[in-house]
Amino acid sequence: MAVFTPVSLDDLSRWITQFDLGKALAIKGISSGIENTNFFITTERGEYVLTVFEKLTFEQLPFYLNLMRHLAERGVSVPAPIANHDGAIINALHGKPASIVTKLKGDSQLAPEPVHCAAVGAMLARMHLAGRDFPMEQANLRGIAWWNDTAPVVLPHLNDAQKNLLTTEIATQNAYAASAEYTALQQGPIHADLFRNNVMFDGERLTGFFDFYFAGHDTWLFDVAVTVNDWCIDLETGALDEARVRAILDAYHAVRPFSAAEQAGWQTMLRAGALRFWLSRLYDFYLPRDAEMLTPHDPGHFERILQQRIAHVAPPLFRNH
Repeated sequence: MAVFTPVSLDDLSRWITQFDLGKALAIKGISSGIENTNFFITTERGEYVLTVFEKLTFEQLPFYLNLMRHLAERGVSVPAPIANHDGAIINALHGKPASIVTKLKGDSQLAPEPVHCAAVGAMLARMHLAGRDFPMEQANLRGIAWWNDTAPVVLPHLNDAQKNLLTTEIATQNAYAASAEYTALQQGPIHADLFRNNVMFDGERLTGFFDFYFAGHDTWLFDVAVTVNDWCIDLETGALDEARVRAILDAYHAVRPFSAAEQAGWQTMLRAGALRFWLSRLYDFYLPRDAEMLTPHDPGHFERILQQRIAHVAPPLFRNH
């Protein structure tokens, strides 16, 4: 949880004059996420979210913000970027790229039931379909190339059992990514980080997905796996909860039916989703960055999830009738 770049109300008041949002009235840091600095801001026109990007560049950001605009225009509930008087949706603040987006209503559902999971599954499928004609393409920056680059960096910090787990899993994922089965998987823009705290609910009604700043072009199945690995687990053990898994998968499948190739690769992709976040948490834990409010996530959480996905067969993507 981090605030890397402080922004005062005076800073905001001067900067926000380029937008048609009226005067800035309040600003409050958001203590979630470890990649960007986020604030809730209140202006004379309403409430919004300000993000200052700590890693992503001016060249990379158009993909994320234009994807959000594209999805919003097609009825997917996501924050819509706000343009300034010149039509720009990315603007420098304290020398870093920044954006303002609309604020979603509701709260994150941190103890999801099957009804919440079903809503997430259906919306995720709609999001994938809506992104098919998005004209920009950018690789998943935390995809398999990053896994291969990052593993050697964290390996010296691990014990022998962890080293074996990591190197074996990297080999498994490289082999799968080189297979014809993997090539057959449908691809497009994905969220890639659809955890419980990146979705808003008003009661049982899903009001939107947000924080698209890990999005990229990858397999839709990877997006489903990342989502299931957070929404459908026992947080203590990492074990899957079958009722929630079935809710999310059945709802997704009803909107965009899974393919046979996806069914065949499901178990391996669940492992891939666990590996990606184990690696990133290992990196943040052992190579931390300074920030006003930064508590690295526990890498052991996704280590346990990866071990669970290796040891236990997951419920299938869809049931043959």
